[in-house]
Amino acid sequence: MLVVDTKSYAGSAPTEATVLPGVVAEVAEPEVAEFVEKIEPVGTAPVTLSERPAEPAATVPFPVIPRTALLLSHAPKTLEFWGRRLGASDLTVFPLAIGGNVFGLSADAAASREVLDVFADHGGNLIDTADSYSDGRSEEIIGEWMRDRGARSRMVIGTKVGKGAEFPGVTGPAVTSAVEASLRRLGTEYIDLLSLHIDDEAVPFDETLLAVDELIRAGKVRYFGVSDHSANRLVEARVIAAQLGVAPLIAVQSRYNLIERTGYEPDLARVVAQQGLGFLPRFGLAGGFLAGKYRTRADLGGRARRKETAGHLTKRNLRVLSALDRVAEEQGASVATIAIAWLLTRPGVVAPVVSANSAEQVYELVAAARVQLSRHQALDLERASDL
Repeated sequence: MLVVDTKSYAGSAPTEATVLPGVVAEVAEPEVAEFVEKIEPVGTAPVTLSERPAEPAATVPFPVIPRTALLLSHAPKTLEFWGRRLGASDLTVFPLAIGGNVFGLSADAAASREVLDVFADHGGNLIDTADSYSDGRSEEIIGEWMRDRGARSRMVIGTKVGKGAEFPGVTGPAVTSAVEASLRRLGTEYIDLLSLHIDDEAVPFDETLLAVDELIRAGKVRYFGVSDHSANRLVEARVIAAQLGVAPLIAVQSRYNLIERTGYEPDLARVVAQQGLGFLPRFGLAGGFLAGKYRTRADLGGRARRKETAGHLTKRNLRVLSALDRVAEEQGASVATIAIAWLLTRPGVVAPVVSANSAEQVYELVAAARVQLSRHQALDLERASDL
């Protein structure tokens, strides 16, 4: 069992990437321990077992964003003012990812295509989806949009497997079959970032990593990540990847926002920083609460998320909304824009994954990339959210 040292949490990413020392406090199995020092340091080229697909790295000419707006972030691999490097990869992404979880659900095909159009027109290039979203319809909508717009080479496509009804789980055969199905729905020959949607400790990492490695060798997957895995499991996956000689994971997703910070801080954030991983936070608006939509129980109405959102109506969380209101007024921006802009100042964050049902919502979200929070404003929000 791997135990992560959580004695302290660095407020900014280390200037020189280090690997594992200080993160792993205890490794029960000696044969695993000897591989700890063999893991390739972050900052060198990622482990590659075969040639990547001939398609050039997905990039897009981003609109001019004030340089300091992104340099304020402590995120490692921040690249000037026009994009961010996703972990130890050659993927350069806009500092916001559009989530496909609503495509084919609350956003029909037409609305989804409009969302993608506006996102791409503003420089967005990272699209996050999963084989389980709308039973695969989300991937189909994205694939149809890329085909009609001729946009595949400019997009960074990330999808997740493990929760799909057709090929559930993360066993080797399930992952392989799920990826093949996702490729067909997306209408593409390769996936830029494949992530595990679940952490099933009953399935040895060895089996899953070897299956992903075969997909990388075949040119069907470029990079590998995980979603909702603990800090210990991230370290374990990195160690086993080094032991097997396969490509390590480069990105991680988890729930993280101004009122839900403990899923990332401090443990996961330490591993992300020390391993040079790219962090893609989800639920940045806490189901709409941090957009200022729900301030009293009367605001909840009969919405499906009423129970969860009602739980957010606490004294501390309303204090966070008040702080967001102040900063939003100072910046001349919306509350939702400021909530996402705060995420962009957090250590390790590369691009928050945000969802939108309409073009109007996309405008509000991409505006966060242009907001330059002052140090005082960022600290004010952080203090308001302290437990």
